[in-house]
Order: sequence, then structure tokens, then C-alpha cells
Amino acid sequence: MSGREVVVTGLGLLSPLGDSADAFHEALLVGEVGVKPIELFDSSLLTTRNGGEIRPFEPERYLGERNLRPLDRTSRLLISAATRALEDSGWTEGARNGTELSLAVGTTYCSMHTIGEFDRRGLKLGPNYVSPFDFANSVINAAAGQAAIWHKLTGVNSTLAGGETSGLQAIAYGADLIRTGQADVVLAGGVEELCFESSIAYSRAGRLCGGEVGTDDDGRPVPFDRGRDGFAPGEGAGLLVLEAAEAAEARGAKIYARIAGSGSAFAPRRNGDLSAALARAIRTAWASNGAGGGALLCVASGASGARDLDAWEAEGIARGLEARGAAEAPVTAIKANLGEALGASGVFQAMSLIATLGDGRLPGIPGLQTTDEGFPLSGASAAARTVAVAPGALALATAISADGPVMALLLAAP
Repeated sequence: MSGREVVVTGLGLLSPLGDSADAFHEALLVGEVGVKPIELFDSSLLTTRNGGEIRPFEPERYLGERNLRPLDRTSRLLISAATRALEDSGWTEGARNGTELSLAVGTTYCSMHTIGEFDRRGLKLGPNYVSPFDFANSVINAAAGQAAIWHKLTGVNSTLAGGETSGLQAIAYGADLIRTGQADVVLAGGVEELCFESSIAYSRAGRLCGGEVGTDDDGRPVPFDRGRDGFAPGEGAGLLVLEAAEAAEARGAKIYARIAGSGSAFAPRRNGDLSAALARAIRTAWASNGAGGGALLCVASGASGARDLDAWEAEGIARGLEARGAAEAPVTAIKANLGEALGASGVFQAMSLIATLGDGRLPGIPGLQTTDEGFPLSGASAAARTVAVAPGALALATAISADGPVMALLLAAP
């Protein structure tokens, strides 16, 4: 993959563990778990009462006293994260001087609760009584459109929906826009809301942790653990500010990391091999953009506590790294701390890796005790660790979706 080198110059997030990249990293390092009893809705019908909920979520802190009525929870999360990212990067509206900013957002459902409310009202009261505000937010690219309007982002505006891989897909897509000269600055990441509608669907499909509805099981996910029984629903929003390295250096921007490479693949879950697909994606990421020159420092896996997906992801990572002699690299899985935030999860993984590339500290996997027999990743650990960051060191983020997409993203120390 040739073209302009792409760097990260800004970070913005809202997560169950805070809205600051530094605080987020420190919370992960001490093993803080943001998966707690859900207060946003009645969770009594779910197999778990717990979720990675942002509370309190006070959008006025980020968006001021402007009219927020047209914005639902998903849009408010994304616009707030964009506010943080733009402030951190220095790309405030007054500093743009005609520079066009683009947006690439990964999400699985976008505003699922809004869609549910719109449909319920229409069925119960009739089409004349549905809310026009709800209708505007009932499409999958609503949050990206609202964020572009709010922050005057007049460049490319794209929404990518690939399940658990969506956030990593958006980052890779944004980097490609810059490499190929189609954009100069891109806010890239993901968003997902915690809501009853998607949570009950996952619960009835047997994907959530916690065993049986109505039991006292605390329902907390432990990725890679032998006793795992599913994931906890989560939410959040995160955006990386990406731009061409030469331009970032010229304006004196802080450079957090370099986007070193990416790879994606697909395998139908019913008759495909997701681990082989992930291994292909990892090898593609290594081969792209000259990423093969650096040593692998660590891996941020997208493992969530799902019995099948975690096993396939572990095998895929091991197979993808085996040829490079890196199969024993330290591995973390931060969905143990955050729950499954779907479209936002990938950017949370990327932000965790960027912090590790900066200070050499890698979070552990809270609750991990015993892995499956024959588990192929010896570098998975419950405890946080210190890793030696050499110039150009690489960090890998991976994700597998139950629907078949897989994704690998390589980041490099600046």
C-alpha cells in the first residue's frame, strides 16, 4: 500500500471508564471494570443485569446549551467524542483556515432505540403520530450526518457497518482516504449506544453472559477464560484524528502513532473458517504500507467472552503471527472492562494500544484464570505488564464479527 504516511494527531472518547484518553488508560491498567448493573433501562428480561453503560452521560458538558432535541443518544455520544477529538488535535473550527475535515464512523446498529420507538409509536398510534425527530435518526448514517452538521465537517462522510469490526474498518478506511489523497484530515472511529432493543435480541440469541434469565449470576464477561459464557452489552464513542504525516509535522501537531497497515477478510460463519480469515487479514496488514520492518509489541484482541468467537480469534491471531515468530506476544482484551461496544470497540482497542506505545504499559484481562485446553496465545494474562517500546514498534488490534467480517489494524510508535 503506497501513498502518504498517516498519523494520529487527536483522541476523543466517551466510555464507561471516562472521557479522557489518559484516565481511560489508567483505569484499564488497574483492572477497573465498567460493566455494572444497567440503569438506562429495565434489564430484568436479559440473562445479565450488567452492561458497559456511560453514566452519568451529560452531553451538555461537551455540547453546551444548544438545542439537543433533534439528537438521540447515539448522535450525542458521537458528537461529544468529536468535540473531544477536535480539541485534542487542535482542529477547532477557528483553526481550520479552509481545511476540509472528513468523517468515517463505524457502527453496527446506530440508533436502534430510536428505530424501535419510531416503529412502536407508528404501530400503536398510527403514522400521523410518529416523531419527525425519530424519523431523522432512524437510518444507520444518522449519527455521522448529525456530527458533520454540528461540527461543520464538509469532507467525505461515510458510515461503515461490519458488526464488531466496524470501528477498525472505519480507521482503516479513513487512513486509505488520506493515503490516496481523497482527504487531508479524517475523524475516524465508531459509536454504539446501549439499549434494550439490541440487548434483548442478543440475550434471546444466547449471546449474552449470565446463564438464565432471573438468576443471580452477576453476568460479567471474561474473554478467553475457560468458564466464559457470553459477552455483556456496552456502549461508547471514540474518534481518532488522522492526517498526513508531513502536514501534521508542518503544523507542529502532537503525533500519537502511525497507521502502519490494515487487512480485512470475510468467512461465512456457517461454513467458513473465521480463524483462517483473521490470519489472512493479519498477514495482509503486515504486508501493507511497509509494516513488516518493525517488531510486534503487543496485541489488543476483540475477544468479548463469547465461547465461539473468542476461540476463533485466539486461533486466528496465533496463525496470523506464527510466520513472524510473534505468536507469544503479550495480549489484552479490554472488553472484559468495557463490555461489547460493537462499533465503538475497535477504536477503544486502538486507543489502548496507542497509550501502550506511548508509555510501555499494557492492561491485563480482569478475571482471566484458566484458558481452554490447547489455548494458542501464551501472552494472555490477567495482570497488567510493562513492555519495552523500541522505535517503530508495532501493535496489533483484531476483531471478528459473528456475521463473518474480520479485521486487523497495525499501529506503530511515532
